Amino acid sequence: MLGTGLALLALLLVAATGLSLVVGSGHVALHDVVDGVFTPDRSVRGQLVIQEVRLPRTLAGLLAGVALGLAGTVIQGLTRNPLADPGLLGVNAGAAVFVVFAISVLSLTEPGQYIWFGFLGACLATVLVYGIGSLGREGATPVKLALAGAATTAVLSSMTSAMLLTDSQTFDQFRFWQVGALGGRDIDVLRQALPFVVVGGLLANAMGPRLNGLALGDDVARGLGQRLSTTRVLGAASVVLLCGAATAVAGPLGFVGLAVPHAARLVTGPDYRWILPYSALLAPTLLLLADVVGRVVARPGELQVGVVTAALGCVPFILLVRRSARAAL
Repeated sequence: MLGTGLALLALLLVAATGLSLVVGSGHVALHDVVDGVFTPDRSVRGQLVIQEVRLPRTLAGLLAGVALGLAGTVIQGLTRNPLADPGLLGVNAGAAVFVVFAISVLSLTEPGQYIWFGFLGACLATVLVYGIGSLGREGATPVKLALAGAATTAVLSSMTSAMLLTDSQTFDQFRFWQVGALGGRDIDVLRQALPFVVVGGLLANAMGPRLNGLALGDDVARGLGQRLSTTRVLGAASVVLLCGAATAVAGPLGFVGLAVPHAARLVTGPDYRWILPYSALLAPTLLLLADVVGRVVARPGELQVGVVTAALGCVPFILLVRRSARAAL
């Protein structure tokens, strides 16, 4: 049954990918879409649009979606916190402060230049949070990781604000990156991010049995033969690779890593061996459909995908908070 659902979800992802290539703010004939993907002739305007705009945008959505879906699932399993998302480890805040530094201090103006500073910042912030959360005899407990993430995010966000307040030109560039977007990404950038997503994705999917054990509590997981420190280090490593790559490709997209694992659990139940592959298919589907909505609702302009995912994700977030509050009573 779950295997059939996974196959149907894969078909839905294929349909969303096709829709992302076909639908846009301007009209492109269907035959130009097909030719633009497989046998492009850049002298034809429609095929040039597919090659230069829609195909990189679609690939960015696939790459960032897979990364965010898996990272959100792993971080919720590691922290046993249903409201956790990749930003809990300071990923977005770390990426933001390094992007602002690259724009303001190093005068980098192209996304292909400064997004790798975002990747570096995301990685270093996550390592910092995990290092702080690991202090003490108990190691990196879920509560300590959450507190360390909140404190680190606050410090890094204040540093970002301080730099932006003194440089209005940097603010103008940064605000377009901060909202989260799939457009304007070069194929070379996606090619460089792909190995991080592949390695992080393989590591995350291998975490399924470990996360199942961790969900039963630390004592039970130890009784099953798990080394909790190894589990948390491997999980944090996968989150660093996946979130760093996703942030580098699309900026700090919100709610995708939070909402998608919960949607997957509605079908799979609590088994992380199924939640992970379901999330890896569901997240890019959601991201591509949100991007298509953003292109259609504001024609001839468009809404960035980060705005659409935030609008769509606020409802399940409120429902999750209400459910958690009722469970705590």
